[in-house]
Amino acid sequence: MSEKFDVIVIGAGAAGLMCAAEAGKRGRRVLVVDHAKKPGRKILISGGGRCNFTNYDVSANNFLCNNPHFVKSALSQYTNWDFISMVSKYGIEFEERDHGQLFCVNDHTAKDIVSMLLEECKQAKVEQRYRCDVHSIEKTDSGFKMHLNTDEVECDSLVVATGGLSMPKLGATPFGYKIAEQFGLSVMPTTAGLVPFTLHKEDKEDFAELSGIAIPAEITAQDGTLFKEALLFTHRGLSGPSVLQISSFWKAGQSVSINLVPEVDVAELLANSREKHPNQSLKNTLAKALPKRFVEVLIDRKELEDKPLKQFNEKQLNDIVEHLENWKIAPNGTEGYRTAEVTLGGVDTNHLSSKTMECKSVSGLYFIGEVMDVTGWLGGYNFQWCWSSGFAAGQWV
Repeated sequence: MSEKFDVIVIGAGAAGLMCAAEAGKRGRRVLVVDHAKKPGRKILISGGGRCNFTNYDVSANNFLCNNPHFVKSALSQYTNWDFISMVSKYGIEFEERDHGQLFCVNDHTAKDIVSMLLEECKQAKVEQRYRCDVHSIEKTDSGFKMHLNTDEVECDSLVVATGGLSMPKLGATPFGYKIAEQFGLSVMPTTAGLVPFTLHKEDKEDFAELSGIAIPAEITAQDGTLFKEALLFTHRGLSGPSVLQISSFWKAGQSVSINLVPEVDVAELLANSREKHPNQSLKNTLAKALPKRFVEVLIDRKELEDKPLKQFNEKQLNDIVEHLENWKIAPNGTEGYRTAEVTLGGVDTNHLSSKTMECKSVSGLYFIGEVMDVTGWLGGYNFQWCWSSGFAAGQWV
């Protein structure tokens, strides 16, 4: 005998819990299932345990999607201010960091965000089952029939909130994509997003000793997308907010252009230094704008020539400025899904209603969160997409 629910949500992450709570508030009998031991695992580790849960400035421009207009409806139905209001209602203290990013602060952590979502589900009488594997899904005249572990369950509406492929150690799998394909939906090619770059062997060896050094940088991808944030050297390659941001716009084989001195007028620095200290070396002059060890590596790589400033002519000084403001490097690749914060690509949004997240060709089937082809920038945007898409679907399931 099958157990009957109005709604079954596969995935107890940010989007799944949000959707379940919203559906439960409407009086729907909701079941959330997840193969993990506990809910919200990705929330718990986000932001170093402080959870960058949204941003003060959210628009469709902060998202990558094959259909750039798709995100607008859900973002307007449930805004960043709506989620901020919920956080405030639960007394969770937060602070603004760079670029409008909001993090839990003081005694409050990502655990409080998960507890808040679980309390919302509890109040809405949502049932939850963990360590629960979905063995089969089939469409019926009235909805869907599924096998969970050894149980058979049925539902009118099925919500897929299984996430992407990032951070497999937290249990990420391609299960959501397989469900989409089972029902005839196409899946856009997936790659790791918001992820550090690895470097080719020679570059990696040259820069490895700089591991842990961060500098302000302005990074531009070949498509012209630009981000101005910190760049961090690692023992494997390049990381930091600017690199994570640009990785979502980078394609294999491409180089990136980096302004290594976005906050310094190097032309003026060189000109003034040559006039006042003509015998000063280029290395010591540039050490006022960049970490000295980094300048030494650029000299060792023969990208710069170290000699007294008086020995450089105007063209040579201009070439140095151009080199530092448009330093090009070709990543070998990325660190992949292992360390990626999100997955680019996913279920093709052309199959889905932007208002309800329901599949256009299969009534009662919904996709929300990271499983679909919507990826936000670094800075709380991916969580906001989970809240917004989960809320939108929750009003209709």
